[in-house]
Amino acid sequence: MQNFLVKIAFFLYRSKGYNQTKKFFYDYLENNEKATKHYIDLFFIFLILFSVFDLVHSVKNETPYWIVFVDYYIITTIFIIEYILRLWVHGSTHHIIIREHEKSKFLQTNFSSKDTIKNILLEKWQYIKSPIALIDLIAIIPIYREIRIIRIFKLTRYIRSVKQFFDVLKSKYFELMTLAILLLFVIGVAGVSMYTLEGNINSKINSLLDAFYWALITATTVGYGDISPVSNMGKIISMITAVVGLIIIAFGTSLMVSAFFEKLGEIKDNRIIDEIKKIDNFVIICGYGQMTKMLLREDDFDGKYIIIEKNPDVAKQGAKDGYNIIMDDASKHNVLEKFKNSYSKISLICLVNNDIENIYITLNAKSISKDIMVVARASNASMEKKFKIAGADNVIVPNIAANTMLLTAINNPIMYSAMHSLLSGKNAAYLDEIKVLGYDNIVGKKIADIDFKEYKLLLIGLKRNDDFIFNPNREMVLESDDTLLVMGLKISIEYFHRVIQGSLS
Repeated sequence: MQNFLVKIAFFLYRSKGYNQTKKFFYDYLENNEKATKHYIDLFFIFLILFSVFDLVHSVKNETPYWIVFVDYYIITTIFIIEYILRLWVHGSTHHIIIREHEKSKFLQTNFSSKDTIKNILLEKWQYIKSPIALIDLIAIIPIYREIRIIRIFKLTRYIRSVKQFFDVLKSKYFELMTLAILLLFVIGVAGVSMYTLEGNINSKINSLLDAFYWALITATTVGYGDISPVSNMGKIISMITAVVGLIIIAFGTSLMVSAFFEKLGEIKDNRIIDEIKKIDNFVIICGYGQMTKMLLREDDFDGKYIIIEKNPDVAKQGAKDGYNIIMDDASKHNVLEKFKNSYSKISLICLVNNDIENIYITLNAKSISKDIMVVARASNASMEKKFKIAGADNVIVPNIAANTMLLTAINNPIMYSAMHSLLSGKNAAYLDEIKVLGYDNIVGKKIADIDFKEYKLLLIGLKRNDDFIFNPNREMVLESDDTLLVMGLKISIEYFHRVIQGSLS
């Protein structure tokens, strides 16, 4: 038994097909970062609404057999398969077996299949006992058809607004549970008191359940009036119950309002992030200051950017100025990790006023993905090396750059005008980078074989790995991930880009 479990676990661990299949179902059932999961959610929402409609319609109408068949057999079967798949993708059974096996080898103890199975069942139990999983389980019970109205609560899994509402409730779980226990205590005391005092003299109170019903209606200030106290002591208890209930409800309402107010900013930020993540090649700008404003004025990112600013007042001002901005601390690992599903398409600009924070941001970005292009601002030249060690791809020292441009403008005004025109793109020709991708049709060709003049372009240089080669040898063979620095008209560069990608012949 022990060897069999271990062999199966290692087989599943090495099986590419098994792991890909499990990841496939996990992405479409649980991974909210999966773009196409939205369609699966819509499919399940349709099934839930169809099932509930059938149940409601059948109360006073005869439902066609085919609708009953679809609801009772097909939809129920789909929900059963969904439940089993969710239970399967929750956790990793073979990883638990391997971990216990490796642990027993390291400690030189006997591998306990009993304890291992117990750990596996405990992990699955964590999912089974969760509220949403209990709803899924009740929704597939075929014994009592009417109980399947519980399926309406399955919508909480698929509708974001409802999920956010329950997240707010969860954030105040302790406070709400305290209020609920207090309310139950008040109802219990009031109900027992009323039953004891008026059980024999009030014709409307025939059982303890009637007394509890009256206590709940009174404490929640609903007051249907179907049960009313007839004794003076009963009226006093009613007044006390109503006042205490009103206090509890008022406190609970204020608690809910404060919880939603706290979460409102986070919900807005998450929606902005979700929208940005759908865009290719977007830019994260850390810090909202003068340089950020100048950058956004000089370069039209066309909405493909997001600013992260930790100062609440500054973030509010940025939002008023009309920029895509969220209030958060970019130096924290979990903040940048929100963008992890698209890091290969992200550039990150560190413009915080503190060098240490900019270094932390750079380290966090590179620790999550090496593919993030990081451009950082340093306060002085001595910090440039530290930024390079942290992983920054490019470091800008504004004082040095400004001084260089000022000296050039004074000593070589024509050169300055030419450089400024090229860099800003305000003249007819400007400089641009062209990344050579693996599928481009110029990979493997010599530079001499590419007629840049035909495309009205001038090749300035080539970057390969960390080396920049000015005016490269015409016999050099282009490789994937090379970067060409060319000068020419914007229309010429765009045309050349499409040609090498095979979009044009």
